[in-house]
Amino acid sequence: MALLILSAIAASLNANFENDLPKLSAAQNFAQKEDAIKELADKYKNDERLSLIFSQMLAGNLYKDARDSLVYRENSHIIDILSGEKLDESEISKITINNRLRTVLRAELVIVNLSSKDAKTRLNAAKELLPNIEEKDYALLYDLSAKESNKNVKAVLDEALNILNAKFKSGEEQKEAINTLADSLSPIALQTLSELNEAENMPYKKEAAAAIKKIENSKKFYSVLETLYFGLSAGSILLLAAMGLAITFGVMKVINMAHGELIMLGAYTTYTIQQIMPNLIEYSVIIAIPIAFLVSAAVGILIERLVLRHLYARPLEALLATFGISLILQQLVRTIYSPLNKEVITPKWMSGSFEINSLLSLTYNRFYIIIFTLIVFAFALFVMKKTSLGLKVRAVSQNRSMAQAMGVKTSFVDALTFGIGAGVAGVAGVALSQLTNVGPNLGQSYIVDSFMVVVFGGVGNLWGTLIGAFTLGEINKIIEPLSGAVLAKVIILVMVILFIQRHPRGLFPQKGRDAED
Repeated sequence: MALLILSAIAASLNANFENDLPKLSAAQNFAQKEDAIKELADKYKNDERLSLIFSQMLAGNLYKDARDSLVYRENSHIIDILSGEKLDESEISKITINNRLRTVLRAELVIVNLSSKDAKTRLNAAKELLPNIEEKDYALLYDLSAKESNKNVKAVLDEALNILNAKFKSGEEQKEAINTLADSLSPIALQTLSELNEAENMPYKKEAAAAIKKIENSKKFYSVLETLYFGLSAGSILLLAAMGLAITFGVMKVINMAHGELIMLGAYTTYTIQQIMPNLIEYSVIIAIPIAFLVSAAVGILIERLVLRHLYARPLEALLATFGISLILQQLVRTIYSPLNKEVITPKWMSGSFEINSLLSLTYNRFYIIIFTLIVFAFALFVMKKTSLGLKVRAVSQNRSMAQAMGVKTSFVDALTFGIGAGVAGVAGVALSQLTNVGPNLGQSYIVDSFMVVVFGGVGNLWGTLIGAFTLGEINKIIEPLSGAVLAKVIILVMVILFIQRHPRGLFPQKGRDAED
């Protein structure tokens, strides 16, 4: 019996909504539309269909068809608001709005979304409401907070209530609200406390000042954490860029000025894959990793076989040759892709950020790059320490002539090592494509930094490269806000030069007869 009564009530509410909705499509002017919007919001604020109607209307995508039914466009289809059915193309007319209606719609949409079944929608609505709350919203916020089950949404609603209490209440209620706001980290809470502290007849200025100081200290703390996070991100990029250089430079003692262009090739590989497979954007970065490795590794082996193997005894000529190769690769990319920068689309799973609180958000793309860098480092370390190839590479890097006397094919090791180092550079390009636009000069920004990391950490030592990359990345991000990006790089360069004066072989010097020469 109860079920039948509830069904009848639901049917009645649905019928009333359908009966009142035509008032919006029938409105002849902006005033009538505003009245219709407010009436619908007042009667049916718990009806989630209003969210769709108001959001489509706000976006200028709401129409009425020949039946005076409300519809909206989605791609090439016309969708009925009430039924959700796809309709045949027919004559439709737009529901126009002005700036005043946009303001009304935004306000009403927030209220409607606060009653949504989706916690994320409620959270976004609560945050949107926070800067615009008024004393008249108190009762609504109180009811919503009492019913709210999600702790994050409830925290925002409670903060809004405390802001209203601090502004408009008096006595112990106001004092308690001010003390509670000291634990809030939002700019709105800080602004409210600042206004109260500046008010002439404010009896709790001492409490407001203490709350402001606490929030300011929290801002400094989370600012440091954010800087450290960005430093880790910068260090991970430096590590990826320098890891391949550390392997090749350590074995062959060749200064490869085309290393930056190998990074660039990896970035362009990612762009090319997205152009070839536009329906696989979400997987494009993962697909690009092995392909970019192979492309850059193949180019690296070609460089080593065709040019560098003839110049091992002439380091200056090798440097000039690789510089020329870098120019050739840049011009080749300009010819194929044009000189303009290309934008690589970031997959949805790498977009956005994880919000810890109002002052600290960690972007997903940088987080994934840090994790990916550590995985690549662990794999490179495994290859160098636990495989036959790694043993041969270490033997050649420590004493080439002895390794050759023991039967190690040093020319094969040189080619394969250069290919692995170049492949790791290509993988670095995939990561870089998620942080910046891809262009012919992309690699030039990282070649000097890569050499600094390798020299600072110790030539040929992967652990030294790891520590050097993260150290320089963190120092750069700490100095940058104070001195600017360019001067920060200059300061780091001077620091590395001074360090090398005291420790010419870096943090972790390589061992072996060749290393001592």
